Amino acid sequence: MYTFRSLTLSLAILISFAAFSPALAQVSTETIQTSAGKMEVSAVVTGLDEPWGFGFLPDGKIVLTEREGRVLLVTPGAGVVVLRNPPQVLADGQGGLLDVLVPRDFAQSRTLFFSHAKRQGRGSGTAVTKAVLSADGASLSDHATIFEIAPGSSGGRHFGSRLVEAQDGTLFVTVGDRGSDDTAQDRSLHNGSILRITKTGAVPSDNPFVNTASVQPEIWSYGHRNPQGAALDRNGQLWITEHGARGGDEVNRIQKGANFGWPVISYGTHYSGRKIGEGTAKPGLEQPVTHWDPSIAPSGLSFYNDGPIRGWSGDMFAGSLKFDYIARLSGSPLREVEQIRGDSTQRVRDVRQGPDGALWFLSVGNGALYRMAGPRS
Repeated sequence: MYTFRSLTLSLAILISFAAFSPALAQVSTETIQTSAGKMEVSAVVTGLDEPWGFGFLPDGKIVLTEREGRVLLVTPGAGVVVLRNPPQVLADGQGGLLDVLVPRDFAQSRTLFFSHAKRQGRGSGTAVTKAVLSADGASLSDHATIFEIAPGSSGGRHFGSRLVEAQDGTLFVTVGDRGSDDTAQDRSLHNGSILRITKTGAVPSDNPFVNTASVQPEIWSYGHRNPQGAALDRNGQLWITEHGARGGDEVNRIQKGANFGWPVISYGTHYSGRKIGEGTAKPGLEQPVTHWDPSIAPSGLSFYNDGPIRGWSGDMFAGSLKFDYIARLSGSPLREVEQIRGDSTQRVRDVRQGPDGALWFLSVGNGALYRMAGPRS
């Protein structure tokens, strides 16, 4: 097991010379009081430009994306490399280079999966590209876009874009409604859906709508607004967090073939205050497990399983872009039970449990990757 108590100033200096501002390249540590006791939060990488997703390689290195299109490889205690030949993406509005997935077979395949916005004619849409990390960890090669939504649409909103590897090795891809509410109920489009594909982009034969006419066969569930958090629990069940409008951010337990209701039902209102759809419930439409009002703008999702932090096992953690904290959700019924907040938790974009048992997170507001753990972990 590797440890990341804190990195030396030399790492921050290395980052600054990789085209970042030296003023941002500072290593810092703060203490946050939580339900599990005092937690030390250490800045691991600083000076990031709108970071979006990250993942852990088997050798302890960390791969990290920035929305404008840069892919970074972090070697704790040694330095940061800006990878050559990143995926070609469209940086437009909320779109750009978004999530990264390190699959379980990475040690053999050295393949990484990226979700991103892609130019599609005059419009754009969510796509998934795979690429191979070179043996020296300096570049990406053998790019192949294995999937893109159809058709593209205008506007730079609601790409969704989290990637999760299911227990059977297929990939879940979250896609937002692209800012067009009603399209989330139109299954001839991929908009507003959780998709399931293979690692080659093929459609699994047991997808729920694979033999349904006029329905995109990649769809696993639909009626979603903008899911920016997705994770498996310890039983392999997929959960997501998604943005509502004004109020109505949701946590959903995803079921095969289910309709989650957007925009027919919602616990929120339009930003103007106008009512959305037909109310909060309707037969045949799924209810969220829990929801937030006011909206917290949830992004990133992780379950804490079998780690050294007592009292958190099995709990869910989600970042808040709007209110600058990490939400801990627990209990039955599931609900937010704690807000973990400090100077480090500014616009939390992604949250993951690391292989070291710590809770790691990306702060867009601070442009940094942080590690949170107990004083002796």
